[in-house]
Amino acid sequence: MSGWRGVFPILLTTFDEQGGLDIPSQLALVEYLIAAGAHGIALFGNASEGYTLSNEERRELMKLVIPQVRKRIPVIVSSGHTGTDCAVALSKEAEELGADGLMILPPYYMKTDGNGLLDYYSAISEAVSIPIMVQDAPLMTQVTMPAALLVRIAKETKNVRYAKVEAMPTSRKVSEVYAAAQGSPAIFGGLNGQFFLEELARGSVGTMPGSDMIPEFVSVWNHYQAHQHAEARAQFTKLLPLVRFELQPGLGVSAMKHNLKAAGVIASTRVRHPTGSLDGADLSDLEALRLGK
Repeated sequence: MSGWRGVFPILLTTFDEQGGLDIPSQLALVEYLIAAGAHGIALFGNASEGYTLSNEERRELMKLVIPQVRKRIPVIVSSGHTGTDCAVALSKEAEELGADGLMILPPYYMKTDGNGLLDYYSAISEAVSIPIMVQDAPLMTQVTMPAALLVRIAKETKNVRYAKVEAMPTSRKVSEVYAAAQGSPAIFGGLNGQFFLEELARGSVGTMPGSDMIPEFVSVWNHYQAHQHAEARAQFTKLLPLVRFELQPGLGVSAMKHNLKAAGVIASTRVRHPTGSLDGADLSDLEALRLGK
């Protein structure tokens, strides 16, 4: 499926109080996001706690979530790995299970140069037939991918069509990629949508925040697309205190889960170590933000 645009939340992985997968909450969250107007859903990103999931759990979730979505919106699966062969295998499995696209981090343990990154993405592209999004997230990977390299990868690999730009300052990086890309790759923003409007103004086609503020992010998108920029700015400004709170390293996922539980969407706020949990003072701060106090 091509032509992705809009708000594509990273689907949080829901756990029960013992730390196992909470399937009813997971499917309820999928339906909540679709009802909220999400234009797509992404599995196993950083906000999904994908780094805590076993291969068996990843497979189980894909077999549940992808049929639940039923092609109503695209499902993008994160399938990067520290080894090229493993990334190829994960990507092929995701396509076989019905994923509409892939979001792929570069290898971040044994780092490689630009030619090595091109080889990595080319190997994955040759193994699948669905669109690929390169995730440019140096704060997480410590892998730098200049705009020229992102464009080269898109031009020289048949299935790389998107880049998720999370390299600070993101708005400037979006401008650099957009100027060089001539349409390929199309650009999404990330980092919980903190520079959503600036990125849209500079050529991005969407953003990929967490799962808890999607009605509001969709409202911002709808206003912006209708050229109601003042309304989009006013709506987005209301979100910024929560966006900022959730960008605290290690605590954002816990905050998102507390917001979703407070909204009656999921049953538990359980996260898996090493993801951090909010303490009592954090929860008081979060409640004050949620209530606008």
